[in-house]
Amino acid sequence: MISHAAYFLTFTLDLIVYRCVRVACCSRLRFMWFTLMFLTVLCVALQMLGVVRQARLIIVKSQADNTVMCQPKKHIVFLKTHKTASSTILNILYRYGESHNLTFALPLNMHSQLFYPAFFAAHFVEGVRTRSVKEFHVLCNHMRFSSQEVRKVMPKDAFYFSILRNPVAMMESLFVYYKAIPAFRAVKSLEEFLIQGGRSYNASVPNNHYARNILTFDFGLDNTAPENDTELDRRSAEVIAAMERDFPLILISEYFDESLVLLKHALCWSLDDVSSFRLNSRSERSRRPLSAEIADRVKEWNSLDWRLYQHFNATFWKRIDSTLGRTKLQQEVELLRAKRRNLEQMCLQEGGAVDPAQVQDSSLKPFQYGAAVIQGYNLRLELNNDTRQLCQRLITPELQYTSALYTKQFPQLAAARAAAAKKIAASRNTATHRAVNQLHKNWTKSCLSARAAQVWIN
Repeated sequence: MISHAAYFLTFTLDLIVYRCVRVACCSRLRFMWFTLMFLTVLCVALQMLGVVRQARLIIVKSQADNTVMCQPKKHIVFLKTHKTASSTILNILYRYGESHNLTFALPLNMHSQLFYPAFFAAHFVEGVRTRSVKEFHVLCNHMRFSSQEVRKVMPKDAFYFSILRNPVAMMESLFVYYKAIPAFRAVKSLEEFLIQGGRSYNASVPNNHYARNILTFDFGLDNTAPENDTELDRRSAEVIAAMERDFPLILISEYFDESLVLLKHALCWSLDDVSSFRLNSRSERSRRPLSAEIADRVKEWNSLDWRLYQHFNATFWKRIDSTLGRTKLQQEVELLRAKRRNLEQMCLQEGGAVDPAQVQDSSLKPFQYGAAVIQGYNLRLELNNDTRQLCQRLITPELQYTSALYTKQFPQLAAARAAAAKKIAASRNTATHRAVNQLHKNWTKSCLSARAAQVWIN
């Protein structure tokens, strides 16, 4: 646009000069007429230059505004829910934060959770009481949400998000993983538990919150079962309203790749930032399909969770339609999956997850809990240092990664804890050694006494 205007001005001025030279010898009236024309064209040309310059400024300003609107978010609160693929999200946040030198609001005393299932409190975070941390960027470990307490730790501009899973598939996973809790311990199967109407469930018993409406519980709300449909309507509306007030983005586990694309846009990150492998995932042999009848019983048993899942599943797609659109979404999902395949080929020895017994590096073995078989990964042997570091971050289990970040942020506290643990282990070994020696002495003394008695009898 600018080049065309300049060309027009140059041509016009050349034409005017040429005409003025030709009429130099003509009458005075004709000369004045041409002078008037020259001034008129000059004024028009100057106005056009002003318009072009203004348009140029508008374009530059628009570009600057877009940059400001899409600055990568670095203050983030992720409510890590249970059995919803949240460990993979945690790994994404850990990797981004570590590579951008962000500070994590980590659990006190090197714990992996923020004293869950107690309501979150600000002093659960390492560095809050001592004020040794000036600014926290990311809060993402397991907690029972408390908006007021979280805001004491995190900056005002923090972006809040979480993830949900269909309560049917989620409860099947919960039953396997938390089989030892009182509500599940007395039954052989989830089917038996539900057919009996949850007879072994007692809400007041510790850890039984895993057995009913756990999503509602994690969001810091009342997870007790509504007594009738009227109460269910009222309370589910209250739960949804509270979640929408605090969390501008809710992801859906069943559409995980679509969720990552939506998260990438919400945080103004790149597809590389949200590329990931599945972590804390069970092997297929520890999964059990549920019948339609049992699925309906799960929905009825977890009625609050089922209502909020239905609502946020619907708003998830409405958000996509109003922002990205389905075509753009699918294009980015395909790109994300291609990046994951490339990472698998580059990083992984078997090209995918393996059972825990097959994980070669003991430091990368995932924690095993309950009857679930949690899979891990093996890295290729021929990786160079930079590639190995990238790949290792992708497969590091939650507990190990949390510990590594704690050691990095609080090296003196970590060293003190390691020294204390070593001292305790040494004292236990000494005590065990003394006990074994004492048992051996007692056994020897008994043998000698028995032999002496036998000799005396003989």
